[in-house]
Amino acid sequence: MSELGHFIGVGVGPGQAGLIPVAALQALQQADIIYLPRARGSEQSVAQQCLAGLPVDASKFRDVEFIMDPDRSLLADHYAALAASVAAELEQGRNVAYLTIGDSMTYSTYGYLLAALRERLPGLAHTTFPGVTSFAATASALSWPLGEGKERMLILPCPDDMAALEADIASHDIVVLMKIGQRLPDVLALLARLGIAQHCAFARRIGLSDEILCPDVSQLDASASGYLATMLIRRQAREKRHS
Repeated sequence: MSELGHFIGVGVGPGQAGLIPVAALQALQQADIIYLPRARGSEQSVAQQCLAGLPVDASKFRDVEFIMDPDRSLLADHYAALAASVAAELEQGRNVAYLTIGDSMTYSTYGYLLAALRERLPGLAHTTFPGVTSFAATASALSWPLGEGKERMLILPCPDDMAALEADIASHDIVVLMKIGQRLPDVLALLARLGIAQHCAFARRIGLSDEILCPDVSQLDASASGYLATMLIRRQAREKRHS
C-alpha cells in the first residue's frame, strides 16, 4: 500500500487573482491534483478565476460541485462522498490540494471536507494555508478600517431575524455581515430605519470583473443581489482622528 499523500487547503482570496501566499502557490505547483470547488448552478469555479495568470498547471485541475444546504445531514452526505473521492487519491500517494474562496477556515467548504477526511484517514498529513477574506478585501478596496482602538467587531452570517441583527449592531461597534443572500432588502431597510446606512459599506463579487463596491449603502439599490456579498456595518460614524 502506498504511503498517504499530503492534503493541502489553500485560500485563494475573494476574487482578484494573485491574493495567495507565496508558500501556498509553491504548494499548488508541487501538488499532483488540485480540486476546484464550483457552486451548484455556476458554470465556472470562482476559485479557478482567482488563479488566473499564475504559474499553475491547469492539467492538475479537477472541478467539483459543492452545496451549502441548511440540512446538516445532506451536507454530511455530500462531504463524505467528496472525502471518499479525495481519499482515494491520497491513498495512491498523490498530494491533493483543495482551493477555497477567501480564507481556508472562515465560513469555508474546506472545513467540512477536512473534517470528513480526518475521520476517514486518521493519520492524514495536512497543511492549511490562510487566504484573504472577503471582508478584508472589501475594507481595503473602500479604505474602510475594520476596527480602530478598542472598537468591538462581530463577524457573522446574516440572520433571518432582523431583530437579532439589530441587537448585534447595538452591542458592537462594527458588524461584518456575510452570507447575506436574499435577506439584503431586509438588511437595507433595517439600516435605513436605524439611520446608519450612510456609514455602512457593501461589496459583491469583489475582485471579479462584475464586482460592486458601495461605500454608502443608502445609495445601494435594494434589488441588488446579496450572493457572494459582504457588508461592513458601523453603528456610529467613524470618529475623526487627528495626528
